[in-house]
Amino acid sequence: MRNWLVLLCPCVLGAALHLWHLWLRSPPDPHNTGPSAADQSALFPHWKFSHYDVVVGVLSARNNHELRNVIRNTWLKNLLQHPTLSQRVLVKFIIGARGCEVPVEDREDAYSCRLLNITNPVLNQEIEAFSFPEDASSSRLSEDRIVSVSFRVLYPIVITSLGVFYDASDVGFQRNITVKLYQTEQEEALFIARFSPPSCGVQVNKLWYKPVEQFILPESFEGTIVWESQDLHGLVSRNLHRVTVNDGGGVLRVLAAGEGALPHEFMEGVEGVAGGFIYTVQEGDALLRSLYSRPQRLADHIQDLQVEDALLQEESRAYDDIVFVDVVDTYRNVPAKLLNFYRWTVESTSFDLLLKTDDDCYIDLEAVFNRIAQKNLDGPNFWWGNFRLNWAVDRTGKWQELEYPSPAYPAFACGSGYVISKDIVEWLAGNSRRLKTYQGEDVSMGIWMAAIGPKRHQDSLWLCEKTCETGMLSSPQYSPQELSKLWELKELCGDPCQCEAKVR
Repeated sequence: MRNWLVLLCPCVLGAALHLWHLWLRSPPDPHNTGPSAADQSALFPHWKFSHYDVVVGVLSARNNHELRNVIRNTWLKNLLQHPTLSQRVLVKFIIGARGCEVPVEDREDAYSCRLLNITNPVLNQEIEAFSFPEDASSSRLSEDRIVSVSFRVLYPIVITSLGVFYDASDVGFQRNITVKLYQTEQEEALFIARFSPPSCGVQVNKLWYKPVEQFILPESFEGTIVWESQDLHGLVSRNLHRVTVNDGGGVLRVLAAGEGALPHEFMEGVEGVAGGFIYTVQEGDALLRSLYSRPQRLADHIQDLQVEDALLQEESRAYDDIVFVDVVDTYRNVPAKLLNFYRWTVESTSFDLLLKTDDDCYIDLEAVFNRIAQKNLDGPNFWWGNFRLNWAVDRTGKWQELEYPSPAYPAFACGSGYVISKDIVEWLAGNSRRLKTYQGEDVSMGIWMAAIGPKRHQDSLWLCEKTCETGMLSSPQYSPQELSKLWELKELCGDPCQCEAKVR
């Protein structure tokens, strides 16, 4: 009998340890009063409670409830019902923990959270953009042959005249100067003023001005004024900081040296000021009405944010598939959202690969897994996607980039979907507080990856544009209704792009 007990004791002990191991790996029961996940984490600080082959991060805006619900009813539902993949994949929506407290109408642009800070606008009169210092001794000719300054319009204006500084030692006007205004990144000048001794224009406050064809420059317009002279000593120029800027109460912003972008033929020019321009504020009455109604608009917006917060918390409790990252949720902050999610993933899960996508994208996870198996796409220092090469840097619009100095980005993967290995995620998470963010998460990722040189696997089935191809892994920019339609076809006949069976 004693011999049987000796034989059974190791088995009983092994079974008990196995049950303890299974209990630790199982998700916590909200009705269970035993040790919580936090308690277990304290006891076993390096323990990962679940391991996944792939973690999927879906970038999502706070108010995109409908898109998230469509995903939950299409490819995510298909995943959760899959007999094997459901245990191998973790899907989380990435959402900023805070909404922007500035109403869209009162922001400098729709992509950031900066307040359009217009106070006491100068209306119904002409405004000189630059004022020359009173010190007459500083008014002397320089050796600059080309000088430029860039600016951004924050509320519509009309430029009526272009001007040049005059030399205090001149007897009359003795130079030949051309002033051109370009829209940023355009090679054709919008308008030109030419100054010469026989045609020097009108003198106003130490500048000579000439009228130009009047165009309304809309909100968000970005331009560059260029002064050129063929004379050996042709320009009176000053550093931008030596000139007083008259912004009309906040409707205009002059970009500091290095922020603006000259047309390519003037890239060697010296940034500064060699004159000025006269402008008027357009639609002044509408501006005053907007400023008057701003306090009420702000109060209504704060109330809407509180409602949105409550809805998001309810959604998170219902589905348990949202990661709230410590970021104000705007387009310009998407790179920061992504870095925060990488850090959350490393700290909270155990995984082999990470797939990033957006909430407006079609994703076929089963096809992704099949391709991983076929191509052995699971090594270290690995980046799998559809890469854009030599992509030009935009200086205006939604994808405006003023911080990255090169004319083209390093290789980056299309944002509709890409996969990176665990070691890359760990590197990004570990350096997340030091990495500089740029205008978009896809180009930011390319710049970050240029530092470590991962092995890139090019795959055109991660589609970059909104189109449908048989066998595609992802495709971007769909509405909720279009995503539902794709999955209706996919479930009916296995192909989201074409289906011979009649769709009811």
